[in-house]
Amino acid sequence: MGRGTERPAPVPGGQRAGHPVSAHSDSDRRWRGDARCAAYCALTFVVLTTLLDWGSGGLTVGRADLWALIGAVVFMVLRPARVTAGDGWLAVRGLLCERRVRTDALVSVMEYGSISTRLVLRDAHGHAVELDPDVLVANPLLWHRLDAGARRSRQRGTLRHGAAVLDRLGERIDGGTAREILKASGLD
Repeated sequence: MGRGTERPAPVPGGQRAGHPVSAHSDSDRRWRGDARCAAYCALTFVVLTTLLDWGSGGLTVGRADLWALIGAVVFMVLRPARVTAGDGWLAVRGLLCERRVRTDALVSVMEYGSISTRLVLRDAHGHAVELDPDVLVANPLLWHRLDAGARRSRQRGTLRHGAAVLDRLGERIDGGTAREILKASGLD
């Protein structure tokens, strides 16, 4: 670089129009372990199917490639989405793309599904994310970021649908946190 020319410092996590990124963000603490587990499951699948195929005498290079391809698909299916949150935003990064919402401009929060529940957050800018509420239960810091933004949305009057969903989720998280504190202190 030439004299007097400075490269701007990189912004953590990138920045797009309408999606400011704070210097401090929180992410899912379990994500690395869950992604590692998905990789182990996929690798185990590939190894076992290849060994079974080899043991039956039918293994060829093409079939080994097929097992590897199916193992990659298994990994893509099992790999969890990565959830991060900062001041006024929440992002969910899937395998191919990242989606963000402004938590301080939420319009609706919906919960659907009976066996595997999903939480859908929509903001006033037309963006939406879908995530597993158990990620928020397991990560109180992520929940705190979402809750703080949702409170600002309520104050501004943008959150029209789903406040009760957030209240139920908050009670579930607060109850679990209280149980953990009692257990850690020996009062359980």
